[in-house]
Amino acid sequence: MTRMIDVLTPRTAPRGLSVKLVMLLATAVFINYVDRGNLATAAPLLQGDLHLTNTQLGLLLSAFFWAYAPMQLIAGYLAERLDVHRVLAIGVATWSIATMASGLAGSFLVLLLLRLALGIGESVVYPCSAKLLAMRALEHQRGKANGVILAGQALGPSIGTLVGGLLMARYGWRAVMISFGAISILWLLPWFLATHREPSTRTEAGTASPPSYLTILGQRAAWGACIGQFCCNYSFYFVLSWLPVFLVKSRGFSIVEMSKIAGVVYVINACFALVAGFGSDRWIQAGQSPTVARKTFIVGSCLGITACMLAAAGAPPHLAVVCLILTGLCFGLQSPMVHVIGQTLAGPRAAGQWMGLQNLSGNTAGILAPVITGYIVDRTGSFYWAFAVSGIISFMSAVSWGLIIPKIETIPWPDPQSTGRTAA
Repeated sequence: MTRMIDVLTPRTAPRGLSVKLVMLLATAVFINYVDRGNLATAAPLLQGDLHLTNTQLGLLLSAFFWAYAPMQLIAGYLAERLDVHRVLAIGVATWSIATMASGLAGSFLVLLLLRLALGIGESVVYPCSAKLLAMRALEHQRGKANGVILAGQALGPSIGTLVGGLLMARYGWRAVMISFGAISILWLLPWFLATHREPSTRTEAGTASPPSYLTILGQRAAWGACIGQFCCNYSFYFVLSWLPVFLVKSRGFSIVEMSKIAGVVYVINACFALVAGFGSDRWIQAGQSPTVARKTFIVGSCLGITACMLAAAGAPPHLAVVCLILTGLCFGLQSPMVHVIGQTLAGPRAAGQWMGLQNLSGNTAGILAPVITGYIVDRTGSFYWAFAVSGIISFMSAVSWGLIIPKIETIPWPDPQSTGRTAA
């Protein structure tokens, strides 16, 4: 921990990058994933309570992304033009209230609307954190910072599934959702204490205008990152959304056993997110190029997920659990790279919008994966083809990150004002 603090303190980083900032962002992401994943944890209980079909459950699991994915563009736009500290705080307050209200929902329609509200609130997290890290972190620091933040992403489902599952088994899903939402809103206090004296991030960014979304889409690397994150996220959200139902209804584990297995998968994910972040940064510090260092981790992990998904497709219960644990390991190795690569390519001027665009593409998978999985399971009566589809899509992710993105370095964005003066 001391070593990490030495790396991230302002003595060696641009002003403002501190352990406190990184840990608060990691905590926000942790809360984000606890709250978005608690419906999947509650699914085996909630499905019977509200008399939902697999297709209806799939719609509820994907509804979050109907709002979350398109809102990425608006969140990225706001992150470039407003104070990131305030944008993030408003988002956390919105999703915390939606989580609490979900515990009071009595019908499919009400729960559907609250999942949409949750998606709107949570949409600000990654564009805001990307903007902060692109402005304040050096290249060999981004892996570490993102590794810590993405460990929070992995621990969210881990703690949410393990603790939430155990609590739901005893107290019911409604009480747990209300409690988790109330706890989430407490994050605002340390965030305000840590940032209320900070200058506006818009002032720090300077006078140069961010590039438009059309300008970003004119870059080959942007297409590679968008396709790559879509394919990465498909496998991740397939597991996040359907793991509890798969373990309980397809492989015969109890709610308590499911919670423990899922918790292990996500803890492994968190540990190896740190390994990837710190390892790739250290490799760069030793003289390796960011292109080789970042691509090695992300391409290798995508291929690993492909192998694990295909192996798990027809595996018996305990072998399927081993495959899922190895999948969690690969998720950890890939997750920091998805964000580091985008932050490096976009640079300080475009990181918020770039991450918004990349997340829009990536989280479209959050809309499709739960629904497609529910449809496949209803039609075939098993998860075999659901796992196979996920493995094939993960292989496409390796191709995208490895071949479509030519080089991982900051794109020299044109200054619209300078361009206009030159043309005149």
